[in-house]
Amino acid sequence: MQKSSLLPTHCDWCPLACGANRLEGNSGLCGADDEIYVARHSLHHWEEPPISGKSGSGTIFFSNCSMKCIYCQNHKISFEGAGCIVSIEELIDMCQDLQNQGAMNINFVTGTHYRSQIISAVRQANLDIPVVWNTSGYETQASVSALSSIVDVWLTDFKYSDNDLCKKLSMNKIDNYRDIALEAISTMLDFCDTRKFDIFNEEARMTKGVIVRHLLLPGHLDNSKECLRLLYDNFGNEIKYSIMNQYTPCNKLEYDELNSSATEEEYEALLNYADELGIDDYYWQQGDTAKTSFIPDF
Repeated sequence: MQKSSLLPTHCDWCPLACGANRLEGNSGLCGADDEIYVARHSLHHWEEPPISGKSGSGTIFFSNCSMKCIYCQNHKISFEGAGCIVSIEELIDMCQDLQNQGAMNINFVTGTHYRSQIISAVRQANLDIPVVWNTSGYETQASVSALSSIVDVWLTDFKYSDNDLCKKLSMNKIDNYRDIALEAISTMLDFCDTRKFDIFNEEARMTKGVIVRHLLLPGHLDNSKECLRLLYDNFGNEIKYSIMNQYTPCNKLEYDELNSSATEEEYEALLNYADELGIDDYYWQQGDTAKTSFIPDF
């Protein structure tokens, strides 16, 4: 398949719809141009239990990002674009290498700006393990639809209930995150409305379904509660919830509350609120997860 058939001349692959001519090598607001940039591919052990288990998830971290949240723990790749240029053939080799290492799945992390190249690679890779799409949630319905042909499990964030907060914390000044992300989750459920599991290396592995993650930001408990309420009002227990407390300040930020981790009291209040809403089962974190050892070395 020729590069010209894979790259947009007026990019609208994410909701920014910046119109970059990627085919001619122009960079979009996400930072992506006509090449594929990969920062890391490796077994990753710190995802939700049925995603990584003891075997590890076969993660491929892509460089660049449409949101560019100022507190991103993967700042080197999301902002700075750190990574290596790879061909589709090399991407296929990465998938096959991870499968051969015994990965539970192939887990594409922040890959929307390379969606057509990834779809092409998966179709050629002869995988017999699930494909996980690991995303910020800032996805168009068209991208979700296109990716549904290869994706088995959607692992998506729902970061903000307050669009003003998103605009404040996103370097791309995104002011429509909430509704876009809810629409994207709804579309994911259209293609993946039931959860399925099998046993892989004596552990339960998700083979189909939608997991929605929410990360508690310190000082923003109200945003987190409203996120859970919106999710529950829209999707009930059709989705699997993952409520996270692992926020780790990696750089000195202008907003003081983001220069420390969330407190145990904030997190406990959020979990209690989930119970009150009627969320009947969710992943939650215990122990000291807010540390840099959980962040891959790029």
